[in-house]
Amino acid sequence: MKSIKNISLFLLLNTSTLLNAQEKESTIETDRPDMTEASSTVPKGFLQIETGAFYETFKQNQVKTQSFTYNTTLLRYGIFNTFELRLGWDIQEITTTVNGKKLNPNISGLNPMLLGMKAYITEEKGWIPEISLIGHIHLPFTASKDFKPETTSVDFRFSCSHSLSKSSSLGYNFGIAWEDDATEASYIYTLAYGHSISEKFGVFAELYGDLLEDNKANHLWDAGITYLVSNDFQLDMSFGTSITEGQDFFISAGASFRLPIINN
Repeated sequence: MKSIKNISLFLLLNTSTLLNAQEKESTIETDRPDMTEASSTVPKGFLQIETGAFYETFKQNQVKTQSFTYNTTLLRYGIFNTFELRLGWDIQEITTTVNGKKLNPNISGLNPMLLGMKAYITEEKGWIPEISLIGHIHLPFTASKDFKPETTSVDFRFSCSHSLSKSSSLGYNFGIAWEDDATEASYIYTLAYGHSISEKFGVFAELYGDLLEDNKANHLWDAGITYLVSNDFQLDMSFGTSITEGQDFFISAGASFRLPIINN
């Protein structure tokens, strides 16, 4: 009887050690740099910080608009292994030139803060993808004067992913949003292909856009590269443009890392 208890204790201790080792060895999965939100959630007790900056430009007739967005920070905290809380904000500066002459002053300040959650629904099994549900509200009272809407924006989406092979995957989102005091809904879609070149480097290509109820649809594409510095630290860079009118070019770069806040 004593030997059985010793064997049980040995198996229990080794199983716990194995689970902890697997958790420590798991690599960070981020919601940047592409527009497709990952279907995975941040592990319980971990804080994940994803931040960066991007530049985009659009010219129509003689009017050129340049937008610089700094500190595109998203905080993700794992309440459970299947549920995370999300908090995001960014600082934007818009410069407009007409016939090469810059208009003054520039529009700059904080965009509305994002508050949301991601809930893991199911794992991948055969033709069924891995699925999560993501929802956000954008709080107008947190924004600077130049970017303060009159109403609260809301969006939600389903995030899905399929493993195509050991080194490639397909991710896609679909959802709906009410943004920037718009009275009509905007239907969101994304489709991204990702491929691991090595244990450190990954690349992706993506199509995304929105379908407006009472306006023209917007369709865009982007592509980029990621570099895994360590299991908990990733760098990224991406670029793209629009297929329809609205964006001539954009480029983005950023970094993501996670920290254990509570020992599990």
